[in-house]
Amino acid sequence: MSALTRWSLVVATWLIVAIVLILPPLLVLSEALRDGLPTALQSLADPDAISAIRLTVEMTVLSVVINTVFGVLAAWLISKYRFPFRGVLVALIEIPISVSPVVAGLVWLLLFGSQGWWGAALDHYNIHIAFAPAGILLATLFVTFPYVTRTILPLMEQQGRDAEDAATLLGASFWQILWRVTLPDARWALLSGILLTTARAMGEFGAVSVVSGHIPGMTETMPLHIETLYNGYQSVAAFSMAALLAIMAMTTVGFRAFFENRARRAALAGDAGS
Repeated sequence: MSALTRWSLVVATWLIVAIVLILPPLLVLSEALRDGLPTALQSLADPDAISAIRLTVEMTVLSVVINTVFGVLAAWLISKYRFPFRGVLVALIEIPISVSPVVAGLVWLLLFGSQGWWGAALDHYNIHIAFAPAGILLATLFVTFPYVTRTILPLMEQQGRDAEDAATLLGASFWQILWRVTLPDARWALLSGILLTTARAMGEFGAVSVVSGHIPGMTETMPLHIETLYNGYQSVAAFSMAALLAIMAMTTVGFRAFFENRARRAALAGDAGS
């Protein structure tokens, strides 16, 4: 490849990145600060805005914790054992990546809505899932389920089972093996998967929009609140919330890139040492 071709590719790549990835957040931040920082901060102090931020954080934390636990266990099972329909299980785990989140929201409404299969029975016991935080959590769990599993699965497959079999012979329990043998080597990949799940959970819109009911102050997450504000012609408030959400997401992605870089350097150092 000639120097001219190489530099042309570099310039074209950076141009596309600048237009598609860098320019939109800058425009959002510019619109948020159009009337000054105090106005933007005042819009974020609105009770509905605070409720949306709190709900987003709560749903993100819960979904990350649940999907981390089940994601690690699923990756461990798939990577360490061969069993019937193993490929089917892997395909099912990856479904949320390919299926529209709106479909997931409609499924939860079909199951738990007031006219759904189990809605009447749940209403009888005063249990509310659709148009309630529980439904938002289910929707977020669905769209973020694959990320931890798919991030650590390749590394766990490379590990093999020799060290774990040796620990079993020495009398270690399952949890001791998982915590002290399997996860230490996969800690950077696991952290990357957790941060990716966090970023995805904070920004989820489609499934949550369908199942939440869009109730301000109750079931509106930050993305939904942005839509409500923008549709109500409160553009500064909408862009202020969007800027906050973008900063949260970009910070999460930045941490992920940092830890992935550390993991790459550690792997290179280990290869050099061996």
